[in-house]
Amino acid sequence: MNIPNKLTIIRIIATPLFMASMLIDFSYHYTVSLVLFILAALTDAIDGHLARKNNIVTSFGKFLDPLADKMLTTAAFLGFIFMYAGTDYCWQITAVTFIILFREFMVSSIRLVVVSSGGKVIAANIWGKLKTVTQMVGIVLALFAYVLIGDFGLVSIKEICDIAINAIFWISAVLCVISGIIYLIGSKDYIDPSK
Repeated sequence: MNIPNKLTIIRIIATPLFMASMLIDFSYHYTVSLVLFILAALTDAIDGHLARKNNIVTSFGKFLDPLADKMLTTAAFLGFIFMYAGTDYCWQITAVTFIILFREFMVSSIRLVVVSSGGKVIAANIWGKLKTVTQMVGIVLALFAYVLIGDFGLVSIKEICDIAINAIFWISAVLCVISGIIYLIGSKDYIDPSK
């Protein structure tokens, strides 16, 4: 197994540890979750760079790398639903999570249909890349805010942080819808419900 694929496996293994650190209440657990998320996200940047640079892109990596990304971001959003439970923001985080998961399942399903129909995997468009960036930025900012609020007791910033976090997540949800529609339109020639 090459190094990029090992890094992808490490990201998958890190995901439940990251989620546990979000949910289990121990000293500085938000700090631990932030560090774990950043390290896991860095493996994503590094494995793709190494695979392209050293020309060791594999079918295993093409399949597992985006799956590992989805696992990591899904864990974060599910953790936020738990963290916001009982607050006015819970329904918003839940709605954003649903939109993101709906889009990811749709795109993954379409990707399988296109490949099985003999087509090439459609590359991510600028909207998909913006969606990923806003998700990652939103998650990091939300975790950092909770490091300040939960681990260091800066409760006075909670309301403004919650508003900013939700705004970023809603921007990400809108980008999810746009990129999903573009992906659907781009693959329409391969979708035949009669087959």
